[in-house]
Amino acid sequence: MSTRDALTGHLRVEADRARCAGHAQCLLAAPTVFDVDETSLKVILLDPEPAEGLRPAVQRAVSMCPMGALEIVD
Repeated sequence: MSTRDALTGHLRVEADRARCAGHAQCLLAAPTVFDVDETSLKVILLDPEPAEGLRPAVQRAVSMCPMGALEIVD
């Protein structure tokens, strides 16, 4: 975890929209962090630096993504 993340209590999430196939598993796991663009069916990061308390939900979203389009960046 970076010094900045430790100070803010946030984690960083990245989404590779090119890899996303619109399965929306991330939306089910962490709806305050992820959404899906209804036009392109690609992931949208609502909160790329969610609160540390959301880490379990974000980790679930990352692990549930069948395309491997999500990543927690430490």
